Amino acid sequence: MRMFLDDIREPKNNYDVIVRNYDEAINFVKQKGIPSFISFDHDLGCDEKGNVLKSGYDFAKWLVDMDIENIYKFPNDFSFEVHSANPIGRNNINSILNNYLLFKVKYK
Repeated sequence: MRMFLDDIREPKNNYDVIVRNYDEAINFVKQKGIPSFISFDHDLGCDEKGNVLKSGYDFAKWLVDMDIENIYKFPNDFSFEVHSANPIGRNNINSILNNYLLFKVKYK
């Protein structure tokens, strides 16, 4: 299962599911589990009042928390990419996921 998380862009490759915000991503995982591949955007827009919505980084943190708490587990073949144009956001998502996944392998 391949997920594409982005509020605006259309994917260039084939994905099984396209989610446009944090809540859609969470709801998908609650129904189907963590996909084997996720392409992350960081900035997921603003609400009607101009408040910044939760980001792809928030979703990545939620995934790590769910795995730690044994609620939803990363598949053994899990991989990801970050297609965000936000360099700090891209680095944050890469850092949390790469560090956690390396930790899991090391202390399995």
